[in-house]
Amino acid sequence: MHYVVVIEKADSNYSAYVPDLPGCVTTGATLEEVKQMIAEAIEFHIEGMLEDGLPIPKPTSIAHEVEVANYSKT
Repeated sequence: MHYVVVIEKADSNYSAYVPDLPGCVTTGATLEEVKQMIAEAIEFHIEGMLEDGLPIPKPTSIAHEVEVANYSKT
């Protein structure tokens, strides 16, 4: 399965979450670290759901990027 992961840049780190797996979140100091951490978090989250007898949500989120003009105040 493929889940959409949202990665956000904060002041001093990155955070990531999975919209289709509520509560599946992590942070990392670098972009590469947060990518690795969220992959591990997804596996851990799903394993926990299976142990608890919960259904695993099918991926339904879709990511789409939109390019806009570069606006700046003058």
